[in-house]
Amino acid sequence: MRYGIVLFTSDRGITPADAAAAAERAGFDTFYVPEHTHIPVVRAAAHPRTGDASLPDDRYLRTLDPWVALGTAAAVTERIGLSTAVALPAEHHPITLAKTIASLDHLSGGRVRLGVGFGWNTDELAHHGVPAGKRRSVLREHLDAMRALWTEEEAEFAGEFVTFGASWSWPKPVRKRIPVLLGAAGTERNFTWLAKHADGWITTPTEDGLDEKVALLQRIWREHDRADLPEIVALAGRHDPEQLARWAESGVTEAVFGLPDRPVDDVRAYLTRLAGKLGIEHTR
Repeated sequence: MRYGIVLFTSDRGITPADAAAAAERAGFDTFYVPEHTHIPVVRAAAHPRTGDASLPDDRYLRTLDPWVALGTAAAVTERIGLSTAVALPAEHHPITLAKTIASLDHLSGGRVRLGVGFGWNTDELAHHGVPAGKRRSVLREHLDAMRALWTEEEAEFAGEFVTFGASWSWPKPVRKRIPVLLGAAGTERNFTWLAKHADGWITTPTEDGLDEKVALLQRIWREHDRADLPEIVALAGRHDPEQLARWAESGVTEAVFGLPDRPVDDVRAYLTRLAGKLGIEHTR
C-alpha cells in the first residue's frame, strides 16, 4: 500500500511547493490538493460534514487554484505523484482544462492523476452554469471530451453540454491517458458510475465500513467487465497501524494523510514523524 499527503491549500501557511518537496523527501508517494473556484456567500447546499450551510474550515474560502499549485509542486520535485482530492471539472470548459492538465503531465514527466468530484456545493456549480440535477452528466461529458483531446490526433466531440469540431491539441499525456479517480461516498450508485467512467475511488473523509464498501466496489467493477483492479485511495485521520493493515488486506491501494494548518517548520516536522511511524524510507 502506498502513502500520500493532501494539503488543504490556502493563501497562508506552507506553500504547495514546500509541502510537496517535504513530502517527497520524507518518502511519500503522492501529493494531493483540493479545488473550489469560489464559495457563494448565500447557499442552499449543505456541507456534507456540518449538515447545513456552515463550513468546517475557512480554507474553503481561500483554496488556491489546484493546477497552479501542482505546477509549483512539479517544479521542485522529481518523483512524487501529483493529484487532486478533488477537482471539479464540471466547473471548467473541457478544452482549456484538458490543455492545462496535459501540460502539467508533460512538464512533470507523466506524474498526474485526476481526482474528481460531482461537487457538493450546488450553488457553486450553478454559478458555472451547471444545470440543477445534471452535475453527474456534466462531469461525465467533460471527462469524455477531455479524453478525446488527450488521445486523438484530430479530436471532436458532440454532446449535450459540450460540442467542438475536429481540433488539434497538444501536448498529449505522457502515458497516453490520465487516470481518473472519483471522490464520493461509497454507495452502489456512485460505484456504478465509477466503474463506467473512472479508474478508482477516493473515499470521503468520514467514510466508515470500508471493508464492505471495497468489496462492493470490486463486485461492481467485475460486473462491468473491468479487467484491472480499481485504485482505492482512503483518506486517513490519525496514524492507526491496525486500521492501515486492515485497509491493505481489503484492497486499499493508498492511504492519504492531511497536513496540519501550521507554520512551515511544524508541517515539515509532522511529515518526518509520520514517515517514521509508517516506516517510509526518506530520500535526500
